[in-house]
Amino acid sequence: HYLFIVVVAVNSTLLTINAGDYIFYTDWAWTSFTVFSTSQTLMLVVGATYYLTFTGVPGTATYYALIMTVYTWVAKGAWFALGYPYDFIVTPVWLPSAMLLDLAYWATKRNKHSLILFGGVLVGMSLPLFNMVNLITVADPLETAFKYPRPTLPPYMTPIEPQVGKFYNSPVALGAGAGAVLSVTMAALGVKLNTW
Repeated sequence: HYLFIVVVAVNSTLLTINAGDYIFYTDWAWTSFTVFSTSQTLMLVVGATYYLTFTGVPGTATYYALIMTVYTWVAKGAWFALGYPYDFIVTPVWLPSAMLLDLAYWATKRNKHSLILFGGVLVGMSLPLFNMVNLITVADPLETAFKYPRPTLPPYMTPIEPQVGKFYNSPVALGAGAGAVLSVTMAALGVKLNTW
């Protein structure tokens, strides 16, 4: 059990870093919400389905998401301690989507194919919605971004005015749609990694 905790912790950290730590910045998450959503969705679903099928215990995905959440809150606390505002860093909301993944696995009597299809779609569609609610609760991201410039960012990541109000250009709808399709493939990959 303790080895499992260590493996999950290390893997969660690596996956989070590989997804690009810049996505945690408030302004960037708003500006490219679709990228933010899909990267977080795919990262979660690969790791969660891998560990879920590895243990065979519903609840493992939630446990996995909880560890990642703790890591990001620690990172947020570090930035806060350096004098940056509370809203400078976004901590992605993984837990509700992971719970849906666990629920799909439990409700389908641990059927891996149902987990891939139902669980993947549920995670892909829900994560952008939960994270949009999360982003709505923080201060104006662009104001925060320009008040606290980061000289290490390359020019293509300079904050721009996000178009989040128009339905036809909705990053939530696009993120949920892309996530629902792509996360099924990633869920299958997660299961395959465990049953190679």
